[in-house]
Amino acid sequence: MLLKLPVYLDYNATTPMDPRVVQEMLPYFSEKFGNAASRTHSYGWEAEEAVDIAREQIAGLTGAHPQEIIFTSGATEAVNLAIKGVLENHANDEKHIITVTTEHKAVLDTCRNLEYKKANVTYLSVFPNGLIDLDELEKAITGHTVLISVMYANNETGFIMPIKDISEIAKKYNVLFMTDASQAVGKIPVNVQQDGIDLMTFSAHKMYGPKGVGALYVRKKNPTVSITSQIDGGGHERNMRSGTLNVPGIVAFGKACEICADEMMLESKRLSMLRDDFEAKLLSLKDIIVNAGDTGQRLPHTTNVSFNGIDGEKMIFETSSDLAFSRSSACTSATLEPSYVLKAMGLSDETIHNTFRFSFGRFSTQEDVEHAVQVISKIVKEHRHERN
Repeated sequence: MLLKLPVYLDYNATTPMDPRVVQEMLPYFSEKFGNAASRTHSYGWEAEEAVDIAREQIAGLTGAHPQEIIFTSGATEAVNLAIKGVLENHANDEKHIITVTTEHKAVLDTCRNLEYKKANVTYLSVFPNGLIDLDELEKAITGHTVLISVMYANNETGFIMPIKDISEIAKKYNVLFMTDASQAVGKIPVNVQQDGIDLMTFSAHKMYGPKGVGALYVRKKNPTVSITSQIDGGGHERNMRSGTLNVPGIVAFGKACEICADEMMLESKRLSMLRDDFEAKLLSLKDIIVNAGDTGQRLPHTTNVSFNGIDGEKMIFETSSDLAFSRSSACTSATLEPSYVLKAMGLSDETIHNTFRFSFGRFSTQEDVEHAVQVISKIVKEHRHERN
């Protein structure tokens, strides 16, 4: 097989669209172009039916009811709708949110924005393994706590949070539990009923669908969750998110979820083998640290690796023609600030500067792994020789 360069190792940032997903969505740009809100003719009926099918496909992957899926432009909008919508719907003047220092910027920036509007926010610290102290979480809950928001799996490290344990604590105190599951849905089994989730955000482009479409799961009962819309104009999506639906994107999102539901288990097993082989080969270089935590609970396709004795900037520059990987999350990689996730885990600035995220995906091959190891090994050895 001809190796395509640069080898893509940044599937946590975004995924290429699966050709099967592309084929499914194409007709909805041309001959099936109707508006799903047009109720008086066949073009609209056809679009509405396609959206309903996609809702069922997404619900099937996540254990939700189709009517609990609210379409958005992506996970960031879904996060804003969920957090702001819950707080605005809550009658009490004093409102308290609990989240974690290692959350995605979509959650952290939304919470900080709400602090300016007099909401109280508690940011839980994490252990070196990236997990939270459940006792600290429980102690942080007050009579004014409205929402607990903890991501399902971290985008930089791949660490998986104890979601069921967190949801049980939230339920014990009648507090809503939200999770940003953008990195988890489609990669590992996620079931909103079994996990006790009240609100969940995720996005199509993280699972081989298109950019510009995402979803918010909002529980309908036991308990019923109510949120205030953040966009007015038409009352679409059960009055939670107005705006003409992105029918091609939604159709593609549904197809992507259907494929994940069918292939996730085999795909996860294959990717974990690629990741483990990649890590084992890198560790043979010595002075390499795989930031894997100590619980074994991490995404099968993600690894976070620290390289001692190299220059991180040169590493990125010198591998750019051969490899595409990330220093941190895609949303913060434009800055040279050390990763706030890794800092929260206790890593030094120097170590963080030489730490990178590699994430594999559906189209990754053993040849990709071999090439990546070869390129990285050569550069690491050269850097260490220059320093000695």
